[in-house]
Amino acid sequence: MPTDGTNARKIDRGEGEGGGCPVSRGADGVWAIRGYAAARTALRSTDTVQAGLGVETVEKMPAKIRRPVLFRDGPEHREHRRQTAKYFTPRHVDEAYRPLMERITDEQLAKLRRDGRAELSDLSFNLAIDVACAIIGLTESRPGLQRRLERFFPEEFGKPGFTSLNGLYWVWRQLTNWSGIYVNDVRPAVRARRRQRRDDLISHLLDEGCSSAEILGECITFAAAGMVTTREFVNLAAWHLFTDDELRARYRAAEESDRIAILHELLRLEPVVGHLRRRTTAPLELPGEDGTITIPAGEVFDVHVSATNTDPDAVGEKPLGVCPGRELRNGATPPGLSFGDGAHKCPGAHVAMLETDVFLHKLFDLPDVTMQTPPRVSFNDAIGGYELRGMVVSVPK
Repeated sequence: MPTDGTNARKIDRGEGEGGGCPVSRGADGVWAIRGYAAARTALRSTDTVQAGLGVETVEKMPAKIRRPVLFRDGPEHREHRRQTAKYFTPRHVDEAYRPLMERITDEQLAKLRRDGRAELSDLSFNLAIDVACAIIGLTESRPGLQRRLERFFPEEFGKPGFTSLNGLYWVWRQLTNWSGIYVNDVRPAVRARRRQRRDDLISHLLDEGCSSAEILGECITFAAAGMVTTREFVNLAAWHLFTDDELRARYRAAEESDRIAILHELLRLEPVVGHLRRRTTAPLELPGEDGTITIPAGEVFDVHVSATNTDPDAVGEKPLGVCPGRELRNGATPPGLSFGDGAHKCPGAHVAMLETDVFLHKLFDLPDVTMQTPPRVSFNDAIGGYELRGMVVSVPK
């Protein structure tokens, strides 16, 4: 485990260590926020709205269609988060979903033991899909959900448009994917819950009067947040543990709370989502290097999460090292801003951490489990997120 300040990161985003100028305006007019205190203040401000993540396209939807929660702000957004918070409390997650996580993990690792080797991204994706589907209510899906999601969130992301064959293909493909998920996954779940409500998100949305199209939008949003990002972090954490003997031994011997602390530290160092964009609706004052900096109304700022998470003023010494239980400063939390902050802070943080720990704890309990092939790294530039594929793990048959 690096304790000498060595850069322990596996993912090179070109950010370097945090600190330095916390807020600056780029040549493109976008304000870059790299300081932890400034970023937390900006994300907690009520004078901002979402930017990026396709919000510009969502804004063109007919006004009568309710936007997914990710793209809403203000009182409506806060009320939705208040009503759905019950699905994500630590107690509810532990009681309602831990048994499911244990069972799915056992099923996935049984495949690994049977075949002797497997690609970790496949095993972790199956886990993330089943857990997220239970929370959302997508439990009546026809066979092939993983394939449909893989098509919806491909490894290579194109760009939409109507001025080129590639752009037109992107539009056609996404429309096909939306309809495929609706027909095979969302519609059967909605029909079942119209007959009898259950303790899940789709039932709640039906109680709110949402249409099937609106429920589809929410399901896709939660799929991206709950399935795709968790899959990547499971692979990232496993990569660190496979290549750091001391850290792996510490993780295997630790109690759950200490294992979670290790995972939080890895997520702080390697946040899955690297950029959080917002647009100001009023002048926003942030702590700068030499005093207060004001971002005018109507401008976009970009929180560079991998930089804020290594700001020495927040995380202390050796910010690029892996130091679970490090002494934090100025109100910083163990995972940094990896789950965001403020009104749009990720509600599924407890879900992601618990299912990652359940899976990895069981994986590293397997005798002689090894990493045969390290993952290849690619990026989704829309969120600055990494994608890890091709990590092959093996156990003796």
